[in-house]
Amino acid sequence: MKIFKHEKSLIETDKIGDGSRIWAFVHILPGAKIGKNANICDHCYIENEVSIGDDVTIKCGVWVWDGVHIADKVFIGPSVVFTNDLFPRSKNTSYEKKETELMEGCSIGANSTILAGIKIGAYSMVGAGSVVTKDVQAYTLVYGNPARERGYICSCGEKMEIKNDKFLCKCGQGYNIVNNKISKKI
Repeated sequence: MKIFKHEKSLIETDKIGDGSRIWAFVHILPGAKIGKNANICDHCYIENEVSIGDDVTIKCGVWVWDGVHIADKVFIGPSVVFTNDLFPRSKNTSYEKKETELMEGCSIGANSTILAGIKIGAYSMVGAGSVVTKDVQAYTLVYGNPARERGYICSCGEKMEIKNDKFLCKCGQGYNIVNNKISKKI
């Protein structure tokens, strides 16, 4: 396995893809799965029942709890908070863990909180400091507390404009609306 492992990290899994970089004070538990070319920055904690895709960036101070699944090309900003229990209580051994999914290419801004059981759609963007309490559709920009839809975002990261019932980006990409959702590049 060709990975960079900082001498001050604690890596208990052998399921890490080639080219990944694990920085100082990161603790990864034995059951975690991490794809190729991931970059996990300082002071992160990754539990057992976590899957992280290829080309993922997790910035400093993020704790990824059991039940969080991160697809390829996802960006997670510094100090993002995940939860996996909607009704937490101390010493509760019968809690109901909720699965959280971050779909391909989405970005989560710094200091955001993602409640348990949420699905963040492909190439969507969560603004910094947001509290995400419900699913986010693909190519959608959300921010605030609670996070609300504020527009639509291209896979390149730029906000899109609506022209003639199509979503267009200055980068040249465009998207159709199908069943009140953005999909299919035009």
